[in-house]
Amino acid sequence: MHNKLHSFINLGFPDADVQYDGGFYAFAKAEQLFSTLQQEIPWRQNEITVFGKTYNEPRLTQLYGDDQMEYSYSGIAFKALEWSPAMKSIKEDVEKATGYRFNICLANFYRDGSDSNGWHADNEKELGRNPVIASISLGQERFFHLRHNKNKEWRYKFPLQNGSLLLMAGETQHTYKHQVAKTKHQIHPRINLTFRKVIDSCS
Repeated sequence: MHNKLHSFINLGFPDADVQYDGGFYAFAKAEQLFSTLQQEIPWRQNEITVFGKTYNEPRLTQLYGDDQMEYSYSGIAFKALEWSPAMKSIKEDVEKATGYRFNICLANFYRDGSDSNGWHADNEKELGRNPVIASISLGQERFFHLRHNKNKEWRYKFPLQNGSLLLMAGETQHTYKHQVAKTKHQIHPRINLTFRKVIDSCS
């Protein structure tokens, strides 16, 4: 069951399947969800080690999922929290729109322009081959960057709007890396919910 709604735009990037709905949630609904999640999620400040040095990860995170599932990236391990009513409702909306089922959601809180997510791919082994990532953006619009792993000319940048849904499927996580870069502009907070399906839990 992979029926896409007509409101998705296929962004047409080579060697990838990236679709976008800029108005998945209406403005008022997006604002209400942002306020609810900002307050109810017990945000975590994780430490990350890069080249032998340990830093605070430049954003706050939390994991939700089915049946205390576990998930890790970059040496950071999570045991999933139970779906809250708001998170469960968003998950059901995303599943209905995309036709895919998800069993975890990594939530990210970007407090200001100095919070970011560096170049990476969501290709953890427990997601299996060709993972589908559905990404909801709430709050401040931020630019999303994609770059092809081999063809240096295939680089793309576009804004993720408040209330938008980005869907990455097919080979995307194997052929591209993506990031949300820092900005020196004075901007408001953003919440990003990335729904995934763990095939083989790392527990």
